[in-house]
Amino acid sequence: MELKAQSLKELYEKDFYLWVQENLKLLKNREYDLVDWENLLEEIEDMGKSLFKSVRSHMSTIMEHLYKWENFRYGPEIGYDWIETITNARRELKDIFEDNPSLKVKAQDRDTLQRAWELAVRALVDWFENPKNKALATLYFKGRIPTEKDFPQECPYTFQQVMEYKPWV
Repeated sequence: MELKAQSLKELYEKDFYLWVQENLKLLKNREYDLVDWENLLEEIEDMGKSLFKSVRSHMSTIMEHLYKWENFRYGPEIGYDWIETITNARRELKDIFEDNPSLKVKAQDRDTLQRAWELAVRALVDWFENPKNKALATLYFKGRIPTEKDFPQECPYTFQQVMEYKPWV
């Protein structure tokens, strides 16, 4: 299907997959003047952001579960699911870093670690808000649901700890 630049922009809203295929064909044929550059550049930027958010999300999950293991294990049988979650997230990160080494560098950045920690703290607060964890809130926070202020403000983990630390060993 041959499309003009304006109809290609309209296609972006109506049939994204076809829009991708048409732009790909135009690029392969070196018909650069017909490519929907505005939307294409936005999509490329979004791809990078999405991959970075995935890295940060996995790091946040690891931090959340490390913190639970270190601070909220109220019995010897508690927390083994957290280990599995940490292991799975680490495996996903290693896979992403193999394919995208520059993301590993960005993941080690202090701001990235801090933002991942802030997301982990939100998840911890949500965890305590779950009615099944009310007894834990009573035990650890004197009967109240914790807020973000009840957790360290600064990220307590290094990148190396996120990737390797095993407090259960």
